[in-house]
Parts: sequence; C-alpha cells; structure tokens
Amino acid sequence: MKACFMGLGYIGLPTAIIAAKEGGVDIVGVDINPDVVNQTNAGHLHIIEPGMEEMLQEVVNSKKLHASTTPEIADAYFMVVPTPFKGNHEPDVSYVEAATRAVLPFLKEGDLYVIESTSPIGTTEMMAEIIFNERPELKDKIYIAYCPERVLPGNVIYELVHNDRVIGGLNPKSTEKAIEFYSRFVKGTLHKTNARTAEMCKLTENSSRDVQIAFANELSLICDKAGINVWELISLANKHPRVNILQPGCGVGGHCIAVDPYFITADFPMESKIISDAREINNYKAFWCAEKVKNSMLEFELRNHRKPTIAMMGLAFKPNIDDLRESPAKQIVSKVMQSCNNADILVVEPNVKNHNVFKLTDYKEAYKRADIVVFLTAHDPFKTLEWDEEKVILDFCGIYKRV
Repeated sequence: MKACFMGLGYIGLPTAIIAAKEGGVDIVGVDINPDVVNQTNAGHLHIIEPGMEEMLQEVVNSKKLHASTTPEIADAYFMVVPTPFKGNHEPDVSYVEAATRAVLPFLKEGDLYVIESTSPIGTTEMMAEIIFNERPELKDKIYIAYCPERVLPGNVIYELVHNDRVIGGLNPKSTEKAIEFYSRFVKGTLHKTNARTAEMCKLTENSSRDVQIAFANELSLICDKAGINVWELISLANKHPRVNILQPGCGVGGHCIAVDPYFITADFPMESKIISDAREINNYKAFWCAEKVKNSMLEFELRNHRKPTIAMMGLAFKPNIDDLRESPAKQIVSKVMQSCNNADILVVEPNVKNHNVFKLTDYKEAYKRADIVVFLTAHDPFKTLEWDEEKVILDFCGIYKRV
C-alpha cells in the first residue's frame, strides 16, 4: 500500500514515519518547503522529537519513505496541513483546500482520502463537495473520512501508536476503510463515528483543556492580588479526591489549544460563553505577565538608579520543545522589548539554535548576568538553576513554585 501525506510538520512527518515503519506502508511525504523536503530525504528531522530522527533514517534508507514537493499516485491521501485562524479569529481552511486540490488529479476509484488537520465542523463535507465537483466520476467511488490527531509533542512516538483514535467517515464504508488503514500501526482503540462528530470531538478536547487552564490562570491572578502562593494553593486543593486543577502559566500557546476553541466560537458565538471567556482569560494572562515584567523593570530602576538586565527564559509554548507557534512566551518577550527601548534584554530558548528576530543567549549566561529573571517556559535545564535571593525572579511557569 502507498500513502501520500500532505504536510510534513509536527504531526504529518511523525505520522508518515510511524506508518512507514510500523504499518509497512510506502510513503510519499509532500511539503511546499523545499528545505523540509531535502532535510527529510537526507534523514534529518527538522523538528524536535526524541527518537524520531533515528526512525526517519531507517525508513528513508529502506526506501519506505521519501519526500517531495508534489503529490504522487497513491492508495490513500492524508491532509495534515495547518488550519490557522484569520485576523478576526475565523478559521482558515485554505491550506486544507489547497492540499485537497493538489491531490485531485491523482485520485482514483477505491482511494481513501482523510483529513487529520484540525478543522471547523463541516470541513470534510466541504472538501468532498470540492472533490466531486471537480471529479464527478468519483462520486460514491472513493472513501472520505476525518481522523484528528491527539498527541503530545515530546512523546509522539508512543502516542501515535498507543492513543485511541476517533474516526468519522462521510458514510460507514468510509469509516471502515479509514479504520483499516490506521489499524496497521495504531494499537489504541479506533472509535467509529461520523465526520461531523469527529471534527467536533477534536475541538471539544482542546477547548476543554483551554477552559481548565483558564481556571488555573484565573486563580493565579487572584492569588497574586491576595498575596497567596498559587502553587501551594493548587497543590493543597488537589488533595481533594475529586479535584484536579492544572498548573497556571503565562497563557496558552501552540497550534491546538490556543486556536481550536475559536473554531467553535466563530460558528456558535451565542452558545459558547464559557469557551469564549476562557480564551479571553488565557490571552489576558500573557498581557498581564508582560505588564508585570515592565513594572518590575521600573521598580528596579527607581530602587537602584540604573536600568536592569532582564533574562527572558523560554520562547516555546510548552516545556522541552522547539515549537513557538502561538506562544504566549514569545508574545510577552516581544511586548516587553517593544515597550522598553534600549533595555538590556537577554532572550533564552535552549531548544532553538537561531531565531530570525531574537538574538539568543545561553541560559546559564543569561541567568548569571540578569538582575531580573523571567521564567516563561518550564524547560528542564532551567530547573537546574539555583534560586538567587539577589535577583528579582518572576516565575510564571512554576520553576521554583515560589511567588
């Protein structure tokens, strides 16, 4: 069997590798970025994912996977491209549509077409309409389904194989055809449903997480005003057998939790009150953190009669990865730098070698030089730094669990 994966990003490439290695599928991975294609064909992983590069090299060397900038004839086609939102927080499915149109000339009777990209409700039906308008002879002759990913960066190899998957076809035969493919490498349970429910399931999962994080972030705002250590408070509250409060942070980032709730609120504005409020709380937390940093800089200058050196620790949206998409940490660093001209700001991100906007500094050097240390992302290396009473430390992500 041969499968074509449209998109070689944080989900598309690992899924393609696992399908090749564990499922025995011949894979062509398609990406519009020639650098990604060249790196993949050379066996170099362009993302950070433990253990994945060795697997990539294995499937490339065995000719089970190769990358290209254009699709090829296959038996199954998977849309694993970004679905960002527009300036007004309306979902943008243009990437999914572009990928779909790219494979249109290659589709043939009996093929499987699957969308994995997080999508608004009805996207699978919309793409099916495009396919059948352009290729009417394929009506009722191909299988179309939606199957969202649900993996945790840093643990993708395990979770792609062992996590349950929700698979929703446009009809029962499409669902069965998709299950037949995923059962090649997924050991978790494959749950059958329809396409609309599967689309909504993905949005529901991430919106639920967003609401839970918003509760923790709101608690952090209250505790800051009340003079209470929020980390201790949550730890104590979680001693209750039926309470499980998450940890606060400097907001919510990534291409899932920070984006997917808008796919619901855009289509159902009157009904999605809690989901909408959670988005506002989590967005506000980043603004609040930036203001906290700026106030600390002013206080330091008034107290010491000189401008401070500030270490902004972390740019990624979560610990121990290199993914900066929708990162509140990156937003905070940008806000502080824009509002404090000529300030001595050291930017740290140990998982990124170079950045086209920020000049990066080694985390140990930055910590040593800084008067004010701002922890934005709880990367493991930061936890090796000892608390320094001589420094002003703003710990927004629980490195020391102090306030």
